[in-house]
Amino acid sequence: MGQSITNKIIKDHLSAGKMSPGEQIEIKVDQTIGHDLTGIMAGLILESVNADKVSTETSVFYCDHNTLATSTENADDHLYLKTAARRFGVYFSKPGNGICHFLHPQRFGKPGKVMLGADSHTPTSGALGMLAIGSGGLTVAKCMVGEGFKLATPKVFNIKLTGSLSPGVSAKDIALEALRRLTVKGGIGCVVEYTGDGLGGLSVPQRATLANMSIEMGATTGIFPSDQVTRDYLKAQGREGDWVELLPDPDAEYDDEIEIRLDELEPLVAEPHMPDLVVKAKDLGHVKPNAVFIGSCTNASYSDIAKAARILKGRTVHRDIDLTVAAGSRQVLQHLIQDGILADLVASGARILECACGPCIGMGQVPPSNGISVRTSNRNFKGRSGTTSASVYLASPETAAATAVTGRISDPRDVVDVSLVEGCTEPETYIVDDSMIITPDEIEDNQKVEIIRGENIVPLPERGPLRDTIEAAVVMKLGDNITTDDIIPAGTHILKYIANIPKFAEYTFCYTDETFVERAKELKNSVIIGGENYGQGSSREHAALLPMFLGTEVVVAKSFARIHKENLINYGILPIIFKNTEDYDRIEMNDRLQIENTYAQVDQGEVKVKIVNKEIEFLTIIEASDSDKEILKAGGASNFLRNKLAK
Repeated sequence: MGQSITNKIIKDHLSAGKMSPGEQIEIKVDQTIGHDLTGIMAGLILESVNADKVSTETSVFYCDHNTLATSTENADDHLYLKTAARRFGVYFSKPGNGICHFLHPQRFGKPGKVMLGADSHTPTSGALGMLAIGSGGLTVAKCMVGEGFKLATPKVFNIKLTGSLSPGVSAKDIALEALRRLTVKGGIGCVVEYTGDGLGGLSVPQRATLANMSIEMGATTGIFPSDQVTRDYLKAQGREGDWVELLPDPDAEYDDEIEIRLDELEPLVAEPHMPDLVVKAKDLGHVKPNAVFIGSCTNASYSDIAKAARILKGRTVHRDIDLTVAAGSRQVLQHLIQDGILADLVASGARILECACGPCIGMGQVPPSNGISVRTSNRNFKGRSGTTSASVYLASPETAAATAVTGRISDPRDVVDVSLVEGCTEPETYIVDDSMIITPDEIEDNQKVEIIRGENIVPLPERGPLRDTIEAAVVMKLGDNITTDDIIPAGTHILKYIANIPKFAEYTFCYTDETFVERAKELKNSVIIGGENYGQGSSREHAALLPMFLGTEVVVAKSFARIHKENLINYGILPIIFKNTEDYDRIEMNDRLQIENTYAQVDQGEVKVKIVNKEIEFLTIIEASDSDKEILKAGGASNFLRNKLAK
């Protein structure tokens, strides 16, 4: 049986375990990334365990999320990250240089490598033929000091692309079609591998859009072959020497497969508040947005923005639309300026933002009350834009530009001659300027480097070992598809406290139940009940850290999103799954749950839970490796890692 790209990379990096479906394995990590949210957590963890220098081939901290310094907190975070990078031997990308998922393929990504990133959209680098997986900052920190990455051997789901895209239809529409067919849960436990003759017509930035949004399907990551398209891209970046060919075997077998015929696609849009609520753009003409945003790590390449500008050229943004545009990196912005495209955008009435995540995470451009925004980003969860009253629609740059012209969601083919955009391709040679990337110094004694902490940087809170007898009250009962944005929302007024856990914790579940924090503090020890796919979305580990800080010891759910379950374990919270989902209905708010002989039950993988006040009990399952169980019993990964390094 032939091998997939995924299995070839895993086999080449396997350090422990056997590659059998569902079996726990450990793989060597070559590269890591973090940013000014999650990278700070990684830095604090490296400090807390008294780490020396990183042992990966390449580790990079990027400043791309909290770039609006409206007060001192964000600037303090950046200074901390900059000095921590020097202390631990990490590359540092300055604010304004661009979004990590854009920059990494441009300047650091290499085919055939394994990368772990403290952000759920790390799979973007899969466009180069990397196995790039998102995780929490604590897990990334462990791998930075030489620990392998542990995961269940993934299934490999093949999305076969055939034919070629029609004018006005883009890679974003492919991603939305895949979501329409697979839903936000269709890729759970899988790596999505793209194959087919349709790949030849997709540039690396187009592939990046698809790899990026594999996480929206619940997948572990998304990956493409490293072929001639990849080679041409790396050559254009001045990095042809980093290219290696990596293709699936002709007889490669996959666990499942769907085919998407590219020439049958048309412009699509995801309706609020999930990226899989996908309909045709032409069916949403009744929707009149207040704002349009073209950018984010999903669709802010040179060709993306050039196509939007070509549609806008000679036209004026509709009077009811506020149009903002943000390039994915400074390299893209330099090309847009050089080729006059930025001038066309400004002439049309677009506002130009800096090269950063921006509106995608509610960092500026928050919609008005009950407002409607069309965005080229990857998520439209309730509250992610910075307000819970907004409705966000996801679309391609072409559809977004057409919408900005007409004032209503529009199929670009009904607005302009879309053949005009076909010449908007990527540059043959990119402008290479790495002056905003600080290379780690060769320091004789790096432990003498001072890490500068502003008032907003506080030590990481920790908890002792897991209690062998747990008794705690139900503080929250939730439904299906609860996102990490539901647990701890984004937005400028909240994310500025990313490194100040006591203040940040005050916003836990603030849009879901504003009484949660007060009740959790009163209870001191608590349990959260969840439905299916609990913790989907961002890798934001604070969705586990903050409940831990407030006293949550157990989360019982019907199922967990992969990264969030990993984060719960890392912060010493017991994540258990109902063995019989009907037991979910037997639990009510304020019920008191009890688990006895916790250590022994965790070891055996089945945990009996008593509802004390009702004198009934039910069974749950813990799906965790032996090492994860040891981490849980230690009270979290930082305790476990500190003990290990001390030995």
